[in-house]
Amino acid sequence: MALRRLTLLACTALAAVGIAACGNDEKQGVDAPAREGLSIPMGGLNYNVFITRQLNPAITPDKAYYEGPEPGPEDTLYGVFIRVCNTTGESHPSASDFVVTDSQGNKFEPTELPEDNPFAYHPEDLPANECIPADGSVAQLGPTAASMLLFKFPLRNTENRPLELEVENPSGGSPRSLRFVLDL
Repeated sequence: MALRRLTLLACTALAAVGIAACGNDEKQGVDAPAREGLSIPMGGLNYNVFITRQLNPAITPDKAYYEGPEPGPEDTLYGVFIRVCNTTGESHPSASDFVVTDSQGNKFEPTELPEDNPFAYHPEDLPANECIPADGSVAQLGPTAASMLLFKFPLRNTENRPLELEVENPSGGSPRSLRFVLDL
């Protein structure tokens, strides 16, 4: 009899927790930052930050991502690898405004990369059922399967976690922006 009551109490407690969780209307990426790996819709497109990783242009794999001056001793480079897909029947503009903010309120904009960099993210009017990077492209077939936004951070700011990437909605609609927590 006591075992039955204990089982009933446990089931009731679990049901209460489940019902309480259903009442959470928080939207990932809008009300709270989304984690990397989640595809979040905005402006007719789905945005997914696949991975964030430190780059070292002195080694072979990273030379393809960035062919520029190495950062100074107080700075570091990070690639934020993003995939943007249009799953609608009409074209939509992809985001062109990105900013990373650290926990102290410092803001960082991406470093502009050349048009001929096959891994660089470049905004475009994305046709129906297409993605950035395009299927079959070097970036899509690469290890990250995404296009890169390059950020140069002072080393001391990488400790000001969490760092969040904000993506502005190019159409100005709702939501006005998405936020992703970067996994540094």
